[in-house]
Amino acid sequence: PDLDPGHIYKYEIRNRHSGQVLQKADPYGQQHEYRPRTGTIVPALGLYGWGDGDWMEQRRSRDWQHLPMSVYEVHLGSWQRGQEGEFLNYREAAHRLVEYVKYMGFTHIELMPITEHPYDPSWGYQTTGYFAPTSRFGNPDDFRYFVDYCHRNGISVLLDWVPAHFPKDEHGLASFDGTPLYEHADPRLGEHKDWSTLIFNFSRNEVKSFLLSSAVYWLEDMHIDGLRVDAVASMLYLDYSRKEGEWIPNQYGGRENLAAIDFLRELNIAVHEQCPGVLMIAEESTSWPQVSRPTYVGGLGFDIKWNMGWMNDTLDYMALEPIYRQYNHGILTFSMLYCFTENFMLPFSHDEVVHGKQSMLHKMPGDEWQRHANLRTLYTYQFTHPGKKLLFMGTEFAQGKEWDSCGVLDWYVLEYPLHQGMLRMVRDLNHLYQSRPALYLNEFDWNGFEWIDCHDAQQSVISYLRKGRDNEWMVVVLNLTPVPRHNYRIGVPSPGRYREVFNSDSELYGGSNVGNGSEPLHTDDWSWMNRAHSLLLTLPPLSGIVLAYEGQH
Repeated sequence: PDLDPGHIYKYEIRNRHSGQVLQKADPYGQQHEYRPRTGTIVPALGLYGWGDGDWMEQRRSRDWQHLPMSVYEVHLGSWQRGQEGEFLNYREAAHRLVEYVKYMGFTHIELMPITEHPYDPSWGYQTTGYFAPTSRFGNPDDFRYFVDYCHRNGISVLLDWVPAHFPKDEHGLASFDGTPLYEHADPRLGEHKDWSTLIFNFSRNEVKSFLLSSAVYWLEDMHIDGLRVDAVASMLYLDYSRKEGEWIPNQYGGRENLAAIDFLRELNIAVHEQCPGVLMIAEESTSWPQVSRPTYVGGLGFDIKWNMGWMNDTLDYMALEPIYRQYNHGILTFSMLYCFTENFMLPFSHDEVVHGKQSMLHKMPGDEWQRHANLRTLYTYQFTHPGKKLLFMGTEFAQGKEWDSCGVLDWYVLEYPLHQGMLRMVRDLNHLYQSRPALYLNEFDWNGFEWIDCHDAQQSVISYLRKGRDNEWMVVVLNLTPVPRHNYRIGVPSPGRYREVFNSDSELYGGSNVGNGSEPLHTDDWSWMNRAHSLLLTLPPLSGIVLAYEGQH
């Protein structure tokens, strides 16, 4: 009790049975030593003067479901570094990141875990300090400044949070008093072989209290605007990544982890009661029902679920040579069969650009120009498809290499025109998305989407409407082959003027500049696609175009 701020301490615990003495960091510690040291530091409490009072008040009642949400996912240690290759302090990172994110038009920053962790290549997902921002980038007040500065500049901050598992490091939670305290004793329940980590025992009230407290701490004390809960699928299933005989069924003989399900529901209820307006986002990769539905109707209580099915299907489709896409058209249109069963986010995250999966650019087929054109089309599809958006750092300028967490992004590629064009296009997509309510008002509602034509597999073209209020809609047409389509007719819901407001093939983005120009296009009274009026368009190669309705003639 008499330790002053800055003092370093550990707990020394003697096992009551064996007499073994363990040295442990404080599980509730709010500041830890810089790795590889593992002591806990007494923090200076209550000294930071927040300047985001208006933001926090507005957060309580923000109608996030009907507002644009474009997330920039960041690994703080490899986004940028100092001149000598050193980590940026949270304060300096805040200024650099906010300037860039505001320029690019993103609304949210999502931080890969900055909870304290001993091992850099774990990217923060093997957490030892559930109440402490990592000392790699400064002290807790430096992190508070980071969040505060983002808020004062209109940027929301999300944090990856990992309640699914924890590492085996000696100073951490593993065998905390010499026995399985936070984890299960039986490895069939208590260990993830894939990650060499331990699983929390969610049936223990003390464990649930620890994790609930951690979640609320980040949202309340650190002013974080939402938690993206990692690896939810691994929590829901007792047989997750396990072979026969490596798991134990629940009391009813099923494979559902009933204690973890109860914990997730308790978590979401507690967070929304304690911190109204924050977002709880699930990284959940299975078809588990009602992940983002309220607990009182049987859901898990999250606000948003990552749409991993859409991501995998879309990337599989885009990896095909265009000549084969006509035979796989259904992969592209399948998402609309389930699109509104959850509140979905469309993620192209860090997981898609590591471990031999290649960069987003090099997933695309063709020569260099075609790869960039394919990627521009993919992003156009993402930003016009219902669902909130997420891009991992570096993908916005088409970095060629896979992400390397031990280095920094290849910012030098922005010396080249095609990469400059990609950056410019993602910026314009962000601004288009946020300036057109038809693209964001009804992202979780079938009233916001309507197919114009989903059947033109032969030419690999899809066209659809995104709808806002009344007569407010946007027409989106994607041409997924390198063949320009001249005099391509589509049906439209109303007669009048339409104008091309976005074209991924623009020369500004490195495209071939084929398109419909800036002049208004006028409908014909020619019935087409079961609609009384239609438009004749030019579809650029490997591209997406967006048209705005401007009213009657």
